Amino acid sequence: MGKPLLFEILEKPATSCIIGICSLIWFYIQKKSIGYSQVGLSYETAIEGQYWRIVTSAFSHISVLHLVFNMSALWSLGVIEQLQGIGLGVEYYLHYTLLLVVLPEFLVLGMHHILIQKFKVDCFRRVTAVGYSCVVFGWMTILSMKQPSSKLQLFGFLSLPISFAPFESLIFTSIIVPQASFLGHLSGIIVGYAIAWGIIHGMNNYWAISLLFWFSVVFICSLKKSDILNLEFLEIESVTEDSFPTVRFLDSESNGNLQINTSSAVATTNLV
Repeated sequence: MGKPLLFEILEKPATSCIIGICSLIWFYIQKKSIGYSQVGLSYETAIEGQYWRIVTSAFSHISVLHLVFNMSALWSLGVIEQLQGIGLGVEYYLHYTLLLVVLPEFLVLGMHHILIQKFKVDCFRRVTAVGYSCVVFGWMTILSMKQPSSKLQLFGFLSLPISFAPFESLIFTSIIVPQASFLGHLSGIIVGYAIAWGIIHGMNNYWAISLLFWFSVVFICSLKKSDILNLEFLEIESVTEDSFPTVRFLDSESNGNLQINTSSAVATTNLV
């Protein structure tokens, strides 16, 4: 018999939390009848400055099959949290999950930019991606390099050698779920190899907290400018001169509001 579920949850705290978050978001999306276009990321929405979608697209799932595939694979990959002996572990998992949420999305947008601008494939402007697959494929790739003897369990019964799992899963999902993002999954694999080979390295608590802070600032500012939420405590002003964004608390005469000054160029930046 296997280990009790509660014991496994305690062994994989970060993985368990992420699965819980993704499942709750899926339940909320179903209850509110939210469409993928409302939470997903596309080239068009990115160039409009809706950067908050980088986060919402990663943690949102519309199809229950998509959710089950990603979460079952992620649960199996949670073994990474227990591998402190080979340089992995909970901290490593959290640090690089932060990068795997963001970097593959930028890589996908870069690919779409090339396809649209150079090859004139205009339909990629509106291709909208949702799901945690980029992160899952990234961790598959990292584990295949760090511990190639591992197995990846899917749906509780399908077992794949981890050394072949990234590309096997890439083909498998393309067949089972035709609308799955091939470029999104491939981007996760590419970033995974970059981390496993040490091309992307050096993440620690300082960098993780710093990146999380700035990602949060960009998320809130883009959310405010998109008028999705009424964040009255934020004031965002554009200035005519080029300058870096600054964040400061106003004095008591301004009722303690948080003011964020940013140049107009930031709001209209095109990804290249």
